[in-house]
Amino acid sequence: MFKKILVINLMHLGDLMLVTPALRTLRKNFPTAHLALLADKKLADLVQYNKNIDECILIDKKGADDHLISFVKFIFKIREKNFDLVINLHRNERASAIAAFSGAKKIVGYSKPGFSIFFDKVMPNPSIAQQTPHYVPGSQHQVKSHFDVLIEAVGVNEIDDGGLEMWIPKAVEDETTKIFNETFGEDSKVIAFNIGASWLTKRWIDSYFAECADRLIEKNFSIAFLGGSMDIEIVNTCISKIKNHDSDKIKIFTGKLSLAQVAAVLDNCVLFLTTDSGPMHIGVARNIPIVTMFGASPVPGFYPYDAKDILIKAPVDCHPCGQHTCPRQGEDNLACMKKISVNVVMKYVEEMLNDYGQRAKDIPKIYGKYKCRVVEI
Repeated sequence: MFKKILVINLMHLGDLMLVTPALRTLRKNFPTAHLALLADKKLADLVQYNKNIDECILIDKKGADDHLISFVKFIFKIREKNFDLVINLHRNERASAIAAFSGAKKIVGYSKPGFSIFFDKVMPNPSIAQQTPHYVPGSQHQVKSHFDVLIEAVGVNEIDDGGLEMWIPKAVEDETTKIFNETFGEDSKVIAFNIGASWLTKRWIDSYFAECADRLIEKNFSIAFLGGSMDIEIVNTCISKIKNHDSDKIKIFTGKLSLAQVAAVLDNCVLFLTTDSGPMHIGVARNIPIVTMFGASPVPGFYPYDAKDILIKAPVDCHPCGQHTCPRQGEDNLACMKKISVNVVMKYVEEMLNDYGQRAKDIPKIYGKYKCRVVEI
């Protein structure tokens, strides 16, 4: 039916990973179609090797394409490709505009008002929280909402949910594994830490991470600190609070790795202790067991999409709030995170290590098992 299909998602790291099950389903339903994905250039590592697409189109959101004239030129480049179907899975002005003016025969998905008049079918996104008149969290996982678009607006007949997927070049995989083994030793058991997050209210307390590190080092585990360049300061602060901060079992990769290298490092770790963040979703795609702590984030829409993962949240009356900074003062500030104790987190870390305890790349991935375990303390 459709010969050329374009999927648009210009959102952040984690949001882009949540589109990958939709790409797999589109390939299943339209095996001979030319399937393209439009994404942010800085996130190319996540999707440019995806085996379900034929083309990865990249837009430089914060660079060359961040001007009106260049943006209009970019839209004309999209029009020249003559897509039959455009599916917009990012409800903001930029993505909606590209979809609206793409020249496609059929345009569907999420849209901002104003651009929606150019869509053949606009879909709601029940995974996204509503801000007015009161904060109401999303009601279903983002992956499911994307599937709803494919079913109701595109007419797909079969959902092929393979979970989150990410492919990396073998050369990157081999080189990163070599460096990893030289750094830690081939027989070592390494736990990855990601302590940063885009919102302050998504960050677990750094001294709590430090205590977890001390306990794990005492059990002969090594720690690999991940994160981007924006996380360097908070990682250094956290490490300064580790009693064993001079231990050779602590290695800092923060700000030093590409996204493909992050994935390759996670392949070689046995567990991922992380905030609700983009790297968490990379971890899901790489099949590593995850323990995560949710503060301001609504659980239904964005939990780690894998059954072996554990999400911990505190029963505070303001959870989830969806706010980037906590408005409460004193001891109540970040209570949602403070009340998730080290003892609770370590209980589930040790449980996961007992259940799995091997490098992520050696753990079988189970098709269709994606509902994580939610622990409300």
